[in-house]
Amino acid sequence: MNGAELLIKTAIGAGVTVCFANPGTTELPIVTALDRVPGIRGYLGLFEGVCTGAADGYGRMLDKPAMVLLHLGPGFANGIANLHNARRAKSPVLNVVGEHATWHRDADPPLRHGY
Repeated sequence: MNGAELLIKTAIGAGVTVCFANPGTTELPIVTALDRVPGIRGYLGLFEGVCTGAADGYGRMLDKPAMVLLHLGPGFANGIANLHNARRAKSPVLNVVGEHATWHRDADPPLRHGY
């Protein structure tokens, strides 16, 4: 078992059965784990706002937690308005946001955050 599979199994243990994802390259191990670990279903979305809105709606309608997988800090920023609404509504949403590999940070990749 690797870290991505452990993350998914932990989410399942907390009652998560769906993950709305807009992943990038750094999140691919988690996407792969969604396919390998039974008990959770992954849904890919074209835009972070779609995924965060879907997770909020799912949580509100079913009163069950939904997971959101986003690509890096900018992906989180694209979905934050919906996550704000989900927080205000007390929707059960678990956010997972990727990060660049440590060996890639020195290359100053385009989506690297400012700190």
